[in-house]
Amino acid sequence: MVRRIEVTGSGGVRLAAWEFAEPPKAGGTGRRAGRCAGRDDGSGRCGEGGVLLLHGLLGRAAHWADTARWLSGRYRTVALDQRGHGRSDKPVGGPYAREAYVADAEAAVEQLGLAPVTLIGHAMGALTAWQLAARRPDLVRALVITDMRASALGAATQREWSEWFKSWPVPFATLADVRRWFGEDDPTLERPVPARGDFYAEVMAERADGWRPLFFRRQMLQAREGYAHDAHWEELALVECPALVVRGLDGALGRAEAQEMVRVLPRGRYAEVPDGGHLIHYDRPDGWRRVTEPFLEAAVPA
Repeated sequence: MVRRIEVTGSGGVRLAAWEFAEPPKAGGTGRRAGRCAGRDDGSGRCGEGGVLLLHGLLGRAAHWADTARWLSGRYRTVALDQRGHGRSDKPVGGPYAREAYVADAEAAVEQLGLAPVTLIGHAMGALTAWQLAARRPDLVRALVITDMRASALGAATQREWSEWFKSWPVPFATLADVRRWFGEDDPTLERPVPARGDFYAEVMAERADGWRPLFFRRQMLQAREGYAHDAHWEELALVECPALVVRGLDGALGRAEAQEMVRVLPRGRYAEVPDGGHLIHYDRPDGWRRVTEPFLEAAVPA
């Protein structure tokens, strides 16, 4: 079962949050019911905190569906379409600054009753997660950072992304064309990556003239500015909760920087998925679960 929940983000922006498994019914029996006595938050789960999943740039909550389903057996798990993405609002005038994304995540945690929350983020969503953990340690219980650098990516990458966006043959005639272009024909690819084609097919919507992205590329460049130009090591050092840094050997986060991030984090741990790329949680769900589940079981006992 998939359930949509409306959240009001910073500045009144409407955000779509999603649960990808049916919550257990209230009034259960046994040890869990005893723990929940007087603390049910209305969802059928205890008011003991939950999990918020934050996708990366160009992504959407549905990319976390596999992760959300196995996590929902232990914790209340919600995935958020961040502003400008998925089914959430895409305000023409923004803002798409870092502060807006962090404030949105904070609002989601509070409105959904997820605190003390475990934040699991990929790429841009991972940065949002650790910025929120640094700003509001009272709200955050644990943190998983997936394939996101703490160093600034560089102004040149903004120009590269702008040129890449211009190369997209939009509109796509069919979803098969979407999968083929992003999985095989994209000139930035060194080799075919079918899962990448599937990933981008999930962020397209059919219009009168063909298939187009659910996001506006100009807004995505605006959202990216906050980590293209700025580093975020100082905020990383302020994260008090247990934190896991996960990378794929073929991802965007290098091993040396990942290990330095772990050193900077007061309670950091490191893991890697040998056959993973940038989209680890999506294209290597088994490997992703193998490294994250033990950390969560230790840091956030159900």
